[in-house]
Amino acid sequence: MLRFEILTLFPDIFSSFLEESLIKRAIVQQNLSVNLVNFRKHGLGNHLQVDDTPYGGGPGMVLRVEPIAQTLKQQHEFHRSEGRETHSILLTPQGQPFSQEKAQELCNKKAVLTLVCGRYEGFDERIRTLVDEEISGGDFICMGGEVIAMTLIEAISRLAPDILGNQESPEQESFSQALLEFPQYTRPASFEGLDVPEDLISGNHKKIAEWRQQQALARTKKRRPDLLSCKTDG
Repeated sequence: MLRFEILTLFPDIFSSFLEESLIKRAIVQQNLSVNLVNFRKHGLGNHLQVDDTPYGGGPGMVLRVEPIAQTLKQQHEFHRSEGRETHSILLTPQGQPFSQEKAQELCNKKAVLTLVCGRYEGFDERIRTLVDEEISGGDFICMGGEVIAMTLIEAISRLAPDILGNQESPEQESFSQALLEFPQYTRPASFEGLDVPEDLISGNHKKIAEWRQQQALARTKKRRPDLLSCKTDG
């Protein structure tokens, strides 16, 4: 079973996400587990405070180290008692940009993937010493890490056996072989003067495969030539 654990101040954000489509089916069939942990339970004082003003001044509030440290320790000890390893990931704009390659790497790990979601102005820097790695959703800023956590869950889980349904699908998609995916068509064969390419309706599997490869290469050259240069450099 592929296991995720989400440390978040807002677990309800995940409610509909976990109750829809293939994610829900995978959970029901016990191919996927997503455990939501609110780290406010380890907040300080009567109000369970989890943030404070930054040293040196500045706008916003910064997440304190203690609540996240205690939550990570507690969850790690629990999983260890159950015979499971953990791999903790801090979701932060300063982390390594998430990619299909990273999704495959994490899917292959035999460990509970613990995703730590930030909020407010950021993390106390010492929190970075408590995790195994840092991942960014891209060069943009969200209100918190929850949306990025959902992205990781979808991208990673769909690579696992028995979750997507057709395991050939991820092998043919964009970024799976350093190319963008080829154009896809379905019925009708003609729509307002726009026709499906003849090769796709020819019934000739060799011609179809060649057409798809050519189109994938052409699309990548036009839209993401950097992917081709990375492939060459590698």
